[in-house]
Amino acid sequence: MRSLTITKYGPPEVLQLREAPDPEPGEGEVVIRVRASGLNFADIVARLGLYPDAPKPPCVVGYEVAGEIECAGTGVAGRAAGERVLALTRFKGHADRVIVPAAQAIPLPAGMSMEEGAALPVNYLTAYRMIHGTGVLPPGARVLVHMAAGGVGLAAIQLLRLVPGVTIFGTSSASKHEFLRKEGVHHPIDYRTADYAQEVRRIAGEKALHLVLDPLGGKDTKKSYRLLAPNGRLVAFGFANMVGGTTRSVVRVVGQLLSMPRFNPIEMMNSNRTVTGVNLGHLWSETELLGREMAALLALHSEGKIRPRVDKVFPLAEGPAAHRYIQERKNVGKVLFAP
Repeated sequence: MRSLTITKYGPPEVLQLREAPDPEPGEGEVVIRVRASGLNFADIVARLGLYPDAPKPPCVVGYEVAGEIECAGTGVAGRAAGERVLALTRFKGHADRVIVPAAQAIPLPAGMSMEEGAALPVNYLTAYRMIHGTGVLPPGARVLVHMAAGGVGLAAIQLLRLVPGVTIFGTSSASKHEFLRKEGVHHPIDYRTADYAQEVRRIAGEKALHLVLDPLGGKDTKKSYRLLAPNGRLVAFGFANMVGGTTRSVVRVVGQLLSMPRFNPIEMMNSNRTVTGVNLGHLWSETELLGREMAALLALHSEGKIRPRVDKVFPLAEGPAAHRYIQERKNVGKVLFAP
């Protein structure tokens, strides 16, 4: 098998395509012949050595795939070779074959392409959990989506459009604003030329937001929290502000950590605000929860209410270019590998 390997921490050039023996499934496992796999910002963070959950180099990351079952281990019944499936993976997804527990290999619905199957799990489960799993979003809610043109951002926008009367603010570079308006963002904000907090207050007033989706961290978490209305909530799901170049900067990481707000329970109680977080990688054992939410997402897809947008597909051999493409914020939607 071939896999895209992080050989050491560093810039995209540390990625290498390596050969290894084909994997053999154990009891209760299946081998998936990967046709498409998702690239997420967490994979960039892992390459830089800033993701504590990732295995140490040399390692293969990647959290979602779509393909066909190639073979099954002992104790697996009712799964045939050639069955089209999608799956969450605990790393190792950036390869042409991957082993997963049979229960995690979800049949790919008719009409869903391999690319859509690989683009859906991480982004849409994260967005669904933030919007519906951490609280109740009322009709007429005002929501700020940071990094709105990314994979999670677009997934969240599609799910938010299903909430009656929702008003969506979204931060992105100006070149993506026309697309975001077509997707349903009412107020795109260019974070490079404008203070998004001032823009939100100008449009909607002080303490206006019911929900903020925050993948940024650092001082932006503090700014976003101050925009919340009573009974508003901020959901943290990343720390992109730690990444400022193609290599790790300890000075930057420490600075961003020091700029994080220190939440006081008494202040939160008096302001009636909520702060919570979503890390899909720490929900791997919650198979019932993730299965239920994945079923809901697949139903929405079959009804035509959500549709993953694939921005670009790279072969595994172009792993460095794919990493650089995401890190430079060029993508509008999902970036995939096609092994």
